[in-house]
Amino acid sequence: MPRLDDSRPFIAVRIAILTMSDTRTLAEDKSGDLLAKLAGEAGHEIAARNLVPDDAEAIRAQLRDWIADTSIDVVITTGGTGFTGRDVTPEAVRPLFEKEIEGFSVLFHQLSYDKVGTSTIQSRACAGVAAGTYIFCVPGSPGACRDAWDGILKWQLDNRHRPCNFVEIMPRLEEHRRSG
Repeated sequence: MPRLDDSRPFIAVRIAILTMSDTRTLAEDKSGDLLAKLAGEAGHEIAARNLVPDDAEAIRAQLRDWIADTSIDVVITTGGTGFTGRDVTPEAVRPLFEKEIEGFSVLFHQLSYDKVGTSTIQSRACAGVAAGTYIFCVPGSPGACRDAWDGILKWQLDNRHRPCNFVEIMPRLEEHRRSG
């Protein structure tokens, strides 16, 4: 059960949203729009937004730029997590991870199963940390984006969530670099 400690002040994080699509434009990006809306309503800042084709190098190039940008704490990607020939998001993103957050995929599939049953098996949602930046890769449907946000990200990106959350450990993500 999600529990918020209202005695703690809310800390907004800066989120970049990246959509992978060969068929949509930013103007037609319902999933990216939804993620931006939900994150904004939660009190977070949308630091950047872009759409790139389903191309591993284009995806990596954009992510590398955002990982290097100290004004971005979190990247949420949408699209390219399926099994078709053009779905390359996990292959593009995983080499950038220093640490993978396996539990994100597990929990996403659990939440998704409650909505779409065994069809959740067709998603390769994943998450990890790269140079102190959280990266969450969710499917391209608005429903999947809402499930990921409402069921996981809304809570883990809120420093008031108890017993723990991603925000409170952000300052420690790079401690291995500082210690030598």
